Amino acid sequence: MQAATSALKVYLVEDSPAILERLEALLATVEGAHTIGRASCASEAIEGILAGQPDLVVLDLKLAEGSGFDVLRAVRGAAPGIDVYMLTNFASEPYRRLAERLGARNLFDKTTEFERVREAIVDRAAQAH
Repeated sequence: MQAATSALKVYLVEDSPAILERLEALLATVEGAHTIGRASCASEAIEGILAGQPDLVVLDLKLAEGSGFDVLRAVRGAAPGIDVYMLTNFASEPYRRLAERLGARNLFDKTTEFERVREAIVDRAAQAH
């Protein structure tokens, strides 16, 4: 039996207003997904994610203050059930391996894999229904 409201709650962590705007536009095209919060620095992101308990977080690696890895460590330790997808311009293998080791579901290159973020959200939204 499906719940009447099985929306996918998404939290966005990105310090670039242009990228944040692209993420919000992308999220608007995913049925059943909605943004419950946004942050541009690590401390604000950790606090907002743990308070809001989203289903999914899209997390930038380089933030205005701190890094996505700081956020990932804190979130995975306190709320391991939250899916985290990282987004970066620095998608080399060492970063990918560290993201995986810290518990990220995937790490996407902003330049070449931005649309794959939408695919991941669509897949996750389908699981929520």
